[in-house]
Amino acid sequence: MRREEILVEIRDVMADVLGIDADAEDVTEATTASDIEEWDSLSHIRLLVAIERKFKLRSRFTNSEIESLKRVGDLVTLIEKKTSA
Repeated sequence: MRREEILVEIRDVMADVLGIDADAEDVTEATTASDIEEWDSLSHIRLLVAIERKFKLRSRFTNSEIESLKRVGDLVTLIEKKTSA
């Protein structure tokens, strides 16, 4: 799966979980939680669980992986890694 395809899927999940309009202009690889008012610590956990389900990841995100996520692009890279393994 290509980065852009992953980003589109992440936008869809974010729209559902955060209740936002996550179109292409709003959510980019540079987007951080501080850019989206609805993205707090609780919604972050809900978002990651929803992404694990959406991408049918065999291994869940580890604490260190979660801590390393600073922007949406980091999440795209992590999903690329987990889906190619």
